[in-house]
Amino acid sequence: MATGTLLFISRHGVLPYFSLFLYINLIDCQQFIIPFKAPSDCGADEFFDISSLSCSRCGSNQRKSSTGLSCICQTGYRTLNVFNDKISISCEQCPTDRPAVTQDGFGCIRCPNSLSNEGKCQCQSGYILVERDINGNPLNDARCQACNNNSPALSVSNINSDRCERCTSTFTNTSCVCAAPNFQEGGLCFRPGVLPTNVNPSVNYAQLKFSIQSAWFVENLYSSSAACLDHSNLTACQALGNMCVLNMHSIAGSSTDACGLFNTVYRSKAALSSVQEIAYWRVNLPWLFYGDEPGLAGRVLQTDPVPTVFSFRGRNQNTNIQLLAAAYNVRGEFLRWEKVGGSNLQLCPGLAAKQAAAFSFGTAYQESCDLSVTDLLDSHHEPLFYDVYMDLGGGDNRKLLPLPTLVENQQYNGRFINQDSMRNWYLTRRMFLVDTLSGREKSITSSPKVIRVATSVKIRFQLVPRNQEGLIFPPLMTLTYTDVLITDNSTQTVPITFAMDYEMDQTEAHTKTDTALGILGGLAVLYSLLKTVSWKRRIASPIIDLETMLKFLLFYCGDLANVFFIVTVGTGLYWLVFYKAQQFVSVLLPLPSQEEQFVMYIGCAFALKAIQFLHKLYMQVSVDIFLIDWERPRSKGSRTVQAHGDSKLDPSPVSIWRTYFVANEWNKLQTIRKISPTFQTMAVLFFLEVLNFSNLALRDPWSTLQRSPEAYTPPYSLILRYGLAATLWLCIALLQDFFVLAVITDRCMCLQVIFFTVFYEHFVQDKIRQFVDLCSVSNISVLLFFNRCFGYYIHGRSVHGHADTNMEEMSNNLKRERDSLCGQRGLVPNSDIQTFQVSVTNRLRQQYERIQDSLSRRNRPSRLMDASTANLSDLQFRAYNTMNHFLGSIIDHGHPDMDYMVKEKLMLERVIGMEFMEPADKSYFYSDEAHSFSNVLFYGNEATLLIFDILFFCVVDLGSQNFVLAAVLTYLQQMIFCFIRNTLGRRNLANKTLVDQRFLI
Repeated sequence: MATGTLLFISRHGVLPYFSLFLYINLIDCQQFIIPFKAPSDCGADEFFDISSLSCSRCGSNQRKSSTGLSCICQTGYRTLNVFNDKISISCEQCPTDRPAVTQDGFGCIRCPNSLSNEGKCQCQSGYILVERDINGNPLNDARCQACNNNSPALSVSNINSDRCERCTSTFTNTSCVCAAPNFQEGGLCFRPGVLPTNVNPSVNYAQLKFSIQSAWFVENLYSSSAACLDHSNLTACQALGNMCVLNMHSIAGSSTDACGLFNTVYRSKAALSSVQEIAYWRVNLPWLFYGDEPGLAGRVLQTDPVPTVFSFRGRNQNTNIQLLAAAYNVRGEFLRWEKVGGSNLQLCPGLAAKQAAAFSFGTAYQESCDLSVTDLLDSHHEPLFYDVYMDLGGGDNRKLLPLPTLVENQQYNGRFINQDSMRNWYLTRRMFLVDTLSGREKSITSSPKVIRVATSVKIRFQLVPRNQEGLIFPPLMTLTYTDVLITDNSTQTVPITFAMDYEMDQTEAHTKTDTALGILGGLAVLYSLLKTVSWKRRIASPIIDLETMLKFLLFYCGDLANVFFIVTVGTGLYWLVFYKAQQFVSVLLPLPSQEEQFVMYIGCAFALKAIQFLHKLYMQVSVDIFLIDWERPRSKGSRTVQAHGDSKLDPSPVSIWRTYFVANEWNKLQTIRKISPTFQTMAVLFFLEVLNFSNLALRDPWSTLQRSPEAYTPPYSLILRYGLAATLWLCIALLQDFFVLAVITDRCMCLQVIFFTVFYEHFVQDKIRQFVDLCSVSNISVLLFFNRCFGYYIHGRSVHGHADTNMEEMSNNLKRERDSLCGQRGLVPNSDIQTFQVSVTNRLRQQYERIQDSLSRRNRPSRLMDASTANLSDLQFRAYNTMNHFLGSIIDHGHPDMDYMVKEKLMLERVIGMEFMEPADKSYFYSDEAHSFSNVLFYGNEATLLIFDILFFCVVDLGSQNFVLAAVLTYLQQMIFCFIRNTLGRRNLANKTLVDQRFLI
């Protein structure tokens, strides 16, 4: 049974089902592409059908008229009658005794004078050709005289009253009187019952929430509708469509308004074939609407690409957007084909070169202005209507693609349907710019009560996703009209905007960005946890408390800020490179509305980085530091004292100036950086504003730095602006850091020699290494505790034993050291390593804190004693001596219960920044040739400072769109934080080292 059923379907149903399937697919994939035709393209026996915008063949013995928009009889033939469809005519040859054709084309006559080229009688100048008698009866012989208006015959005076004409074909053949039951409307005679007599000539102004009875609609709505429906008059159908357009294409429950009457005629043409093979374009009617099926807008706009390839560069460069518009007047007469590109769609005045830039593909164009109501009334007495098409080219076989139009003011049963999702959009075709006609109530010559203006015209081009050939979907024109109630012409203005937007589906880009943020954000959590564990070990606290959670959040803020920074800079650089350098259009910039999420990421990065920066600033200005003086007193032979009869030498006191000098140099080191912030800011500003690198951030595909003042300047892309600024900051900073690194290390010897000779000796110094050398020469060691049980040690013990000496001895000591005639400076014998990371035991730290607490108590005067009279000098000396002796004995292994050992860090320990060995019984001194003690200075946190400066600069710029202002404010914030760091750091240094703050200059 099953097999037999399948065979039956196979034999009898395949072809019909296949044909139906093919037909459905053809409908779904319809591109709505039509060939371009102009009246001049039609042949001698063809006329231009303004309804279908195509050439139609005339009947026998006929030719096209001088306008090309209708057919007339050939020379020597008269018009007999109009056929039933009221479009075509029939022609009959005149007899030989009356060879001329009357001016109306309906009769034959003998001429008093010569015949014209059209086979009609002509009179000499100053005479009027009379072809009918006073009663309107045709004459056998024409006369050249004034028109006879003395009797109501089958002739009437024309609108200029310069000749007699036959009345319109809507009247009977025996009389020009519209006899009952027929009735006359708008100069035409209609049979009864063609349309309901109670048409609604009102125009709805939804923004103002009222309607008015339009004088133009009162005079023309019924006659245009009836003539279109009953007589298929092409001009009347166009006029009816125009009135529907003036009413915002809005469809209400009533069928007697302009769009309701248009739909009545539209439905009556359903049995006839469609125009240009487009189902929504009916015979004799203008194409006003696409279908009302849900989801049709998506299929029209996002199904089939336009068969035109756009390219920015190369031999096949194509950036010209060719648009054509069929222009009609309000009476439905076809005027011309207009090339769109000048001021026909742009109401704002401007230079032709700037307006032409709107039609360069890829250039985001937006022009805005305020136009006075007086100018609009003077320059737009009647509205012009446009059917806009995209010219696809093709030489002799030019093709046109209609531009779908989205009118945001369009209503469907009282609801603004085009302000919802695309699924509910109702696409239309015809548009206008200014309507000063339909708002006139009393008469069409009176002043309008309301005018309607297209205040926003935007054409959107959408790139076909996942293609490298520069294909786009059909462009969409979006119109927003504004109803302006006339109150004072001289003061009222209307804001106008014309824009060209280019967009692509950003879903994939957003997905990749979010994926990168998710993955890197997860890694940042792990890294922050690792930092928190390391911090807990370095403070010797195994308890997870509120402080631990807060510390984790602070670490995570910094790491997450780096994640946002990396992703945003990478995204900005991606768009900058791939958009500006592409040949065939494969990517388009995100729209300003699509950049909001990107700007939010930048704001998050700045806020998080600011928290990290303030946290590090607080840690640096609260670090524990002490300067260990290794100098011992020397005996002086010049002074002796008697003790129990023995002569003893009086020891010379140790000078404090070395300690003051080292402390002062450390104070100067606190805010130095690897790069010069001033040079950095000025260099970035020089590239952006002087060399015009800022032009690379414009929303166009061109990478030229110099622009003509007369050329149009598109708006900036925030993504490109951020990517450009951040990249310049990083490149200039890395260039500075590279040169300094090449000098400090032994890499790139040729570069090092050149750079050191030309630049470095004059402008740059290795302050960190010089400070270590200064400690050795001064016989001063530096111990810093960045965390409670973790810090850094700079071994500055002199290999010569003494540093308080004269110039000659100091010079000799340095010479002996240069000639390797003495020991090495390192902490460990036969080693030059002077800098260490220290991880101390809890016992040692407690002892350090007890001494420090006693120093703090001794450093404060008693309440019963005035601070000015307290012997602070003696107290400070004893406190300093106590701490100096304790720390010196620790370094000299003088406390077996608090001893230490020197070792190398494992590679993994260096990478993750955590020590695997906990200092339970012994402290650990890890060799540190990288001078990691700079982590307590600005110098060792250059990455954090640089990213903070970049984000600060970019945030200010994105908010102000001004690189100069961003540079000035960035420089000010650098100076402010440098001042804060210096002030608080100097105070902390004085408190922790007991050095008088007055010596820190």
